[in-house]
Amino acid sequence: MAVGLRPMTVDEFALYEAADIPRYAEEMVKAGYWSPDTALERSKETHARLLPDGVKTKDRLFFVISTPEAPSPVGAIWLSIDRQKTPPSGFIYDLLIHEPFRGRGFGRQAMLALEDQARRLGLGSLDLHVFEDNAPAQSLYTSLGYVIRSVNMTKALPSWEEKGDA
Repeated sequence: MAVGLRPMTVDEFALYEAADIPRYAEEMVKAGYWSPDTALERSKETHARLLPDGVKTKDRLFFVISTPEAPSPVGAIWLSIDRQKTPPSGFIYDLLIHEPFRGRGFGRQAMLALEDQARRLGLGSLDLHVFEDNAPAQSLYTSLGYVIRSVNMTKALPSWEEKGDA
């Protein structure tokens, strides 16, 4: 199975972002970071802040994942380059494999292709974030050699009204 990465077009980016904004909002709600009431607006604000010039934002690269085995793209990758580090590093904001193509090795092949691309760009490392409940992604990244560098932990606290008078 051969997987290729090519730059995303402006039209493809518009479709990607239109789908990614609600998808990211949903993930942030599911993880407990955002309220459902404000999540969509916060996701729009986050995308606008990170991508002021859309697909043409400096040091933000968007790739379409394709394979000869499929007539349409199998997914997309969003890579951000941090040139403040020495050597520069990359942060993978998104690895998206479309539902019909999941579980068939396309994610692994796309990540390996991205690593090749990152080397050509002179990047010394790649970082990413994965939500706690995404076991398939965690398994993929671990099998590719990614290691956990930090863990966010949360404890919900009852409000003082729920605890009663002390």
